Amino acid sequence: MNNYRQLYRSVKNQMLAGVCAGLGEYLNMDPTVVRLIFLLLFFVTGPGVLLAYFIMMLVIPAEPLAQ
Repeated sequence: MNNYRQLYRSVKNQMLAGVCAGLGEYLNMDPTVVRLIFLLLFFVTGPGVLLAYFIMMLVIPAEPLAQ
């Protein structure tokens, strides 16, 4: 039996592309906390976090729609 979890971009709880909401669901955290962490990291480390976000936006698939 497969007991692994898949990381998806959220479709129902997205603000920009659903990356932070998907990470929040995967890590069992509130998506707002993940968004604040990304914002804090942006101001602390600079535009590298923004580049990482855009890469994740392209690499992480959107969650499949329930049928």
